[in-house]
Amino acid sequence: MKKLTLALAALVAFSFATVAQARDQIQIVGSSTVFPYATVVAERFGQSGFKTPVIESTGTGGGAKLFCAGVGAQHPDITNASRAMKDKEKALCKKNGVNEIVEIVVGNDGITLAYSRDAKPVNFTKEQLWKALAKNVAVDGKVVANPYKKWSDIDSSLPNQAIKVMIPPGTSGTRDAWDSLVMKKGIDKASKDLKIEYDEYREDGAVIEVGENDSLIIQKLTADKEMFGFFGFSYFLAAQDKLQAASIEGGQPSLESIQDYSYAVARPLFFYVKKAHVGVIPGLHEFVKEFTTKKAIGKGGYLADIGLVPLDNAKYRTTRNNATKLVAMGN
Repeated sequence: MKKLTLALAALVAFSFATVAQARDQIQIVGSSTVFPYATVVAERFGQSGFKTPVIESTGTGGGAKLFCAGVGAQHPDITNASRAMKDKEKALCKKNGVNEIVEIVVGNDGITLAYSRDAKPVNFTKEQLWKALAKNVAVDGKVVANPYKKWSDIDSSLPNQAIKVMIPPGTSGTRDAWDSLVMKKGIDKASKDLKIEYDEYREDGAVIEVGENDSLIIQKLTADKEMFGFFGFSYFLAAQDKLQAASIEGGQPSLESIQDYSYAVARPLFFYVKKAHVGVIPGLHEFVKEFTTKKAIGKGGYLADIGLVPLDNAKYRTTRNNATKLVAMGN
């Protein structure tokens, strides 16, 4: 029996290696927020003697599903993520034999609530944003469908205009992070006491769900000065000639406020590596090391130029160690 088990294991390993030889490019899926950073690294990496990695923007949730589907050349090598991998995603990976995963924190980001430069500056609290976006709210001790049609219905200091906010789809890590940092923290006590779900969004047209295409959100924001939408800081930087950022809890997103987490919607960014593919897919470990060099993600690195906020020194050392030694995360 022991010999049979060893023989089967060898056959599986051989089959994977044989199939993998037909794929000589790294395949990456996942977060639209991490996508522009990974693309820049991939383009530079493609000039170093390896083929340029193929990157698909599927959203964090969609990327995790593809990544965790199994080991082998038909499955991605890396998934980008704008929030940490969930326990249910780790369980899916384990179920499908993806047992050693290296977690890399590449930098920080601030989710930016953007709108037209032609509109007046505005400052929102998290509670005001929750009341604007939630499907149901508490009124006089009862659960009611969201009655707020205009921002000024929530607070007279807010714009006297219709609430219109574009949000990412449910597969988006940016939406997950927004839910955690804004919706969960913004729900008022009365609504919480009535057990209203903090992350259920209204469906009356005030909230518009869009796909994993942050560039499309930017186009729509520039065309409608009453529209708001949120996405990663790098997309805002690229469009700040057309857009401005709303203040949240009195703070604006910037390199400094995101790095020290004084900005209310700051968060870390990740990618995850399938360790079983290292040594089989050409250049995979080299790519991971390139992505985590100081010249890429450090202060003054080429990714900082497009909006990636560098890690502090202690977090950078952990990231670099995980990348160079391929330290698998615990279950």
